[in-house]
Amino acid sequence: MKQRPISDNPLISDLSDRSREVFRHIVDAYVSTGAPIGSRTISRELGLDLSPATIRNVMADLEDLGLLYAPHTSAGRLPTEIGLRLFVDGLLEHGNLNEDERGAIESQCAAVGRSVPELLEEATGMISGLSRCAGLVVAPKASEALKHIEFVSLGPGRALVVLVTASGQVENRVIDVPIGLPPASLVEATNYLSARLVGRTLGEARAEVVQELAAQRAVLDELTAGVVESGLATWAKDVGDGALIVRGQAQLLEDITALEDLERIRRLFTALETKEALARLLELTDSAEGVQIFIGAENDLFGLAGCSVVIAPYGNSQNKIVGAIGVIGPTRINYARIIPMVDYTAKVIGRLVG
Repeated sequence: MKQRPISDNPLISDLSDRSREVFRHIVDAYVSTGAPIGSRTISRELGLDLSPATIRNVMADLEDLGLLYAPHTSAGRLPTEIGLRLFVDGLLEHGNLNEDERGAIESQCAAVGRSVPELLEEATGMISGLSRCAGLVVAPKASEALKHIEFVSLGPGRALVVLVTASGQVENRVIDVPIGLPPASLVEATNYLSARLVGRTLGEARAEVVQELAAQRAVLDELTAGVVESGLATWAKDVGDGALIVRGQAQLLEDITALEDLERIRRLFTALETKEALARLLELTDSAEGVQIFIGAENDLFGLAGCSVVIAPYGNSQNKIVGAIGVIGPTRINYARIIPMVDYTAKVIGRLVG
């Protein structure tokens, strides 16, 4: 993780050293307290022999550039979302995690015998605790080959699909089946799919099985075909979309007090629960390497909540992006600390997912 050169952003390069220092101090104060800061406080804290009147002039210039705003007429100044973006891109200084922080991430993610879903659950909770924000993980699509499939009756109209992958991971899902289904149909469905799915992914087998079913309904009776189609469609749909894990919502709400902000946060989590959000999260991270930062209204998925999202993709052993991990927090999150944390965690997850 490296700071982008100041010259890359014309607006930053146009700022004087004095303006940069005042602006940096206002952003640091905002990240620390969330409260506006006035010229007299800045004059006292900076210790640069700048009078409050001089600092007010600098703040007025920064406000004219759209980098600061006053929440009230007589209040101090806060950074705008444009100002925060400018700060993150050109003025933010962040380094690497210390040895203890790296060790904590490694040890909490790398427990022996932990399955991939358990690993991702642990990583989400871990990054939430370390960042004091809500942690999120977009889990990888289950594209691993299967070695076993079975349908188990759960009573009238319900059956359990048991799938075992080549690496030994077990997935269970309840599906709806025709009422009055005889046990023999479940056995037939198990035998039929086992012969076609073992050694292949659901995505590879689905089109062929659907085509065969259309031509071979005389071989499989209607009830058995219904079980096959239902189980296959359920698994292909759900597994193909991946899964979203979110932990630490309460941490996100700690810094939010206004009712309006609470409503925005509620709508954010409603949006994140949709399947469309999963695909879009991966699209956001798939287009560029490393950590991606979205501040407020820069992205319509998160802008409605007035939050910032720091997220990084992780890949498999073939360097293919299969998921993403990150945090959601108020726009005043500690970017300098969280950016390298997300970056390192994504690398650890990618190495362990393999």
